[in-house]
Amino acid sequence: MSQAGAGRNRRWRSRRRAVLAGALLALAGTVGACATLGRAVFEEPVVNFRGLRVNGLGLTGGTLDVELSVFNPNGYNLESTSLTYNLLMDTVRVADGLIENRQTFRSNDSTVVTIPVNFTYAGLGRAGAELIRSGTVNYRVLGNVTVATPVGNFSLPYDQTRRFSPLRGSTPR
Repeated sequence: MSQAGAGRNRRWRSRRRAVLAGALLALAGTVGACATLGRAVFEEPVVNFRGLRVNGLGLTGGTLDVELSVFNPNGYNLESTSLTYNLLMDTVRVADGLIENRQTFRSNDSTVVTIPVNFTYAGLGRAGAELIRSGTVNYRVLGNVTVATPVGNFSLPYDQTRRFSPLRGSTPR
C-alpha cells in the first residue's frame, strides 16, 4: 500500500472513531436525560409510623404488630418488592428483618403495612426493666421500603420514635 493510501486509512479510522465516540456520548446523554426526566415525574412515597399494637404478653415475652402507613402521591400504582425493619426499645435492638411480600400501593392513596414482631423480655434488657418499672418505654422503628416504578426501583427510608405504654398504647415522644 502506498504512503498516501496508508494516510487515508488512518484518517478514515480516526474519523470513524470520532463518529463512534460522538454517537456513544449522545446515547449516554439521552439515557441520562430519560432517567432524569423519569425521576422528575416520580414522587417518592411518604412512609410514616402509624402505631404499635401488642398482640400478647406472656411470662417470657410477647408479640406485637408495627404498623406503617405508606402514601403513594403518584398518578400510578407502585409495587413494593421488599421492606426492612429495625425495632429498638430505648437503644436495645428488639427485632429486625426483611419482608419480601409484594404489595401494591395504589395511586394517590395510603396503604397500611403491618410488621409482625416476636420479642422476649430477656432480649429487651434495660428497656424491658424500664417498661416493668415505669409502665412506659421509648421505642424507634426504622428501615427501608423498596418500590418498583416505571423508572426503576427506589429504596425509601423511614424512621420514627415514640413512647409506648401497655395501658395507653403508642404516643408521640
